[in-house]
Amino acid sequence: MMRWGQLLRLFYINRILLRHGLDEIIFATHLFRPLRLLWLLSPSTWLRKRDQRPSAERVRCALEDLGPIFVKFGQMLSTRPDLLPPDLAKELALLQDRVPPFSSRRSVELIEEAYGKPISEVFAWFDEKPLASASIAQVHPARLHDGREVIVKVVRPDIAPTIRRDVSLLYTLAELAERYWGEAKRLRPVEIVAEYEKTILDELDLMREAASASQLRRFFQDSELLYVPEVHWPLTRSNVMVMERIRGIPISDTASLRAQGVDLVQLSERGVEIFFTQVFKYNFFHADMHPGNIFVAPERCQYIAVDFGIMGTLNPEDQRYLAENFLAFFNRDYRRVAQLHVESGWVPAGTRVDEFESAMRTVCEPIFERPLKDISFGQLLLRLFQTARRFNMEVQPQLVLLQKTLLNIEGLGRELNPELDLWRTAKPFLERWMRDRVGVAGVFTAMRERAPGWIEKLPEWPGLMYGALDAAREYHQAQKDRGQELALLRREMRETARRNQLTLAGAALLLGGLWIVAGMQVQEAWRWFGWAMLIAGCALWWTASPKGDRARGR
Repeated sequence: MMRWGQLLRLFYINRILLRHGLDEIIFATHLFRPLRLLWLLSPSTWLRKRDQRPSAERVRCALEDLGPIFVKFGQMLSTRPDLLPPDLAKELALLQDRVPPFSSRRSVELIEEAYGKPISEVFAWFDEKPLASASIAQVHPARLHDGREVIVKVVRPDIAPTIRRDVSLLYTLAELAERYWGEAKRLRPVEIVAEYEKTILDELDLMREAASASQLRRFFQDSELLYVPEVHWPLTRSNVMVMERIRGIPISDTASLRAQGVDLVQLSERGVEIFFTQVFKYNFFHADMHPGNIFVAPERCQYIAVDFGIMGTLNPEDQRYLAENFLAFFNRDYRRVAQLHVESGWVPAGTRVDEFESAMRTVCEPIFERPLKDISFGQLLLRLFQTARRFNMEVQPQLVLLQKTLLNIEGLGRELNPELDLWRTAKPFLERWMRDRVGVAGVFTAMRERAPGWIEKLPEWPGLMYGALDAAREYHQAQKDRGQELALLRREMRETARRNQLTLAGAALLLGGLWIVAGMQVQEAWRWFGWAMLIAGCALWWTASPKGDRARGR
């Protein structure tokens, strides 16, 4: 059940929507649909002044007022112009670098609190006007006393309670969905909210972001594909980060890129290569690659990334399955795709591979050998969701960030080069990765990586071998003793069965003899026969008893 705080938050959300003239969204929900008629008949509805702004602008402003979680949601949607009306996609794109800033005076106070000294002692020059403002933090340009230009990133004040409140509401909605919605078990909403909570709370720690930036910078230190700015660690705190200031053209400004002579075809292909290099070579990828975080150095046709608050990784099993899935998909080997989904547990174990293969072929075959501009990803996603529902395919929370990043990359590619063949660009990279990972080169690489550990343990090998041989001897002796115990047990079971048989036979002879001797008017010969049966029955009973065994030396 919803707590009072969550109910109040839900009503606040609806009040913001009403303020921006989005009552059609409110009364489309299941909770408020019964009140739609009352709202339409209300005098306030007829007398209020209608908001004349375009509906797309009103949606964007409502998301800004609702806070960081909703801004993040709008940012994610803005990367998919194929799924949205053009005017809405254009408005949501403004969320990437035009979130209203907080007070500059407050920003200076936070920086001085973090350093424990006046800002003039830290920076030779500091611009109180923000260079950019995002949902979690805002950045200011500055200059160090040694002349280096930097940007100073400051976390918004009091943002953590707001995030936790909204995440708590998301948990409640997810739990209600799991209880009352049939699709919830497959979509695993609570786990997805948990993954999102971890991601967005990590963004609040700028020390973590700085560490991620440094790691990615090391990976691409000498790369022509991607440049990562340098972090100034002495000036970095949990809520303040100082980083090298970069100069570049926003990747969304295609007109400026063309004017600078940038090859957009090459740029789009490099974006795909950067994604697959991060995911499969380094297993550490920038998971927030919306246009506001990506710039281009035009003279080198090189990407420049900023904002490393959301980074993703995969475990080795998911990484391997994902690479094989991509490769099988690019080769149109739908049977292998189906087998991999079953092996990885992404679909139930009892799924018929042939049926799943046929369904995937039906969905995916029409998109091959076609450029991005000719592919309706809206229709493709709809068909994939229908297929997933049919085969009870569960959402994998650990892959949600990766899926989001892939959608970002595809969205950038669509803007830069609508003729981009995503499959042709990615396939050679994955083939090389698979050869390096599982081929002869991969075996030698693995042996080279593990050789230092083996050499370090070399002095322990004689002791380990002696211990293994001693354990094998003890195991063999234990098995021998166990065999003798089993033989004795079988012998005892045979003896018990023999005694039971003799006992039953003796009881039958005794009962028959008594019936003849005591109860029948028969000739003397039959009576002697009855006495013989009694004597035989007693003999069998005595033979089956332990005393009889001892008398025979058993």
